[in-house]
Amino acid sequence: MLNHIDLMGRLTRDPELRYTQSQTPVASFTLAVDRDFSSRDTGERQTDFIDCVAWRSTAEFVSKYFQKGSMAAVSGRLQIRDWTDREGGKRRSAEVVVDNVYFGESKRSREGGSPSGGPAPRPASGGYNDMSAGGSAFAELDDGDGELPF
Repeated sequence: MLNHIDLMGRLTRDPELRYTQSQTPVASFTLAVDRDFSSRDTGERQTDFIDCVAWRSTAEFVSKYFQKGSMAAVSGRLQIRDWTDREGGKRRSAEVVVDNVYFGESKRSREGGSPSGGPAPRPASGGYNDMSAGGSAFAELDDGDGELPF
C-alpha cells in the first residue's frame, strides 16, 4: 500500500511551533494550494487550504525559515484523525504529516530582486553561465554528414 503526498503552495500564516510533554517539537501550518484547473463559470482557479504538521527537526526547520506567504514544497503522508469536539460531536479531519520541506522559491525572489530594488545581479564572470558579453552557454553543432560518431 502507498500513502504519499507531494504539495506546493504558500503558507497562510506563520508556522506554530509547540512542544509535547516530552519536549518533542511539532509545527503546524496551512498551505494554500491552487488547483490545476479553472472554474468553468468564473475562469478562476480554486484554492485548497491543506493543514500540515511537521515533527522534530523538520518542525524546527519550518518554524525557523518559513513564514506567512512563503512558498513551500512538502512531501509526506495523508493522515485522517477522528476526534470529539467540545459539544461531544464526532469529527474527522485530514492533515499532511510532513516528512520533508523544501523552499519553493529563492530568497531573492521572495524579497523582490536585489536589495537596491533593481534587477538581480548577474553571476560572477568567468563561469560556465557567463553570458554578459551577449554570448550563450550553448554552442551550435555543425550538421556534418549526419552520421553519429559512434
